[in-house]
Amino acid sequence: MDLSAVTAALESKSYEKIADICDNLMLQVAADGAAFHNDWPYAIHLLSHFYVHDINSARFLWKTIPSSIKESNPEVNAVWKIGQQLWLRNYGGVHEAIRGFEWSQGLQDFVAAFSELYTKEVFQLLVSAYSTITVEDVALFLGMSEEDASSYVLQQGWTVDYASRMLTVKKQPVVTEQKLDPRKLQQLTEYVFHLEH
Repeated sequence: MDLSAVTAALESKSYEKIADICDNLMLQVAADGAAFHNDWPYAIHLLSHFYVHDINSARFLWKTIPSSIKESNPEVNAVWKIGQQLWLRNYGGVHEAIRGFEWSQGLQDFVAAFSELYTKEVFQLLVSAYSTITVEDVALFLGMSEEDASSYVLQQGWTVDYASRMLTVKKQPVVTEQKLDPRKLQQLTEYVFHLEH
């Protein structure tokens, strides 16, 4: 079984491609009838589905993992704990699951990249959902200490009221790009002209 494509994607930090690479490789190996379960990089495969927001595929993959692998590989279980927290939308729990395991050398960078991506996505969720929020809640959502969370959001332009420990969200300006297409303007002119005459 040749996992060089997976290794290359990990080394080049092309994490968004790993789920497809693993899925296709697994189908190919299974179609060849080769026994692959003991050598399969299940932790990487599961995490790759979480990285591209495909929790359902990760759930189905989890169901296909043999019990012997689940019992003998704590890293697979640690990745699955991240998925369980994602499924429950337990934002703080995701960060706890990430920090709560000593990741192998081959998975450390991938987990760190997932954590960074997840933090940015949760931050954008906070920006879109709140106008003010407590420092404590932001720390919980971002999986940081209150001091680190305050520092993080202050760098993003938020303001803090130290007396009430409330943060005021800085909304990102909505950028709408309108391009004037002469053909569409001509079509609209002809349409209006036709309606008037």
